[in-house]
Amino acid sequence: MDAEFAANAAATAAIFGVFGMAWFGWAQEAPPKAWRPWLGAGSVLSLTAAVVGGIVTVRTWDEGSSVDDRTGPIFGVIVLIEVVLCAAGAIWLRRTGRAPLVPAWIALIVGLHFFPLAPLLGYPALAIWAALVTLVAVVSVTVARRYDLTPSAVVGAGTGATLLIGAVTALVHALT
Repeated sequence: MDAEFAANAAATAAIFGVFGMAWFGWAQEAPPKAWRPWLGAGSVLSLTAAVVGGIVTVRTWDEGSSVDDRTGPIFGVIVLIEVVLCAAGAIWLRRTGRAPLVPAWIALIVGLHFFPLAPLLGYPALAIWAALVTLVAVVSVTVARRYDLTPSAVVGAGTGATLLIGAVTALVHALT
């Protein structure tokens, strides 16, 4: 389930840490007051994972990576498709008066984009994080409505926590 190369696991920790911090930040748009310290702690822990992951990536990059002349361009196309779908969906949701659903839409696309990356990068654990982020996206709006919360709070906290756990897991793999 682990990445073949330590640099890939470390880079995953760095990327998940950065985006975990962003999701915890988005959750702070309008969360219940009791959530704020936890969201702040999640942001700080995510930032820590990002920094440590970045340092380990730099230190292990020469040991090999699954990103090469073949996988690099495919990776780029997958990320480009992700960005275009996120932007197009966000614009459409805003124009149709459904702006509160934007975080769930973006989390859905983020989760789905991990599925093709798992086999491409030879990192099966990405499929687990793909499934979890996708699940958060799918259930977040229902949970938000059921408990009278904003979708951004639910999807931000859920996606942030998922990415933070993924970052820590990847970092442990990179360091062992």
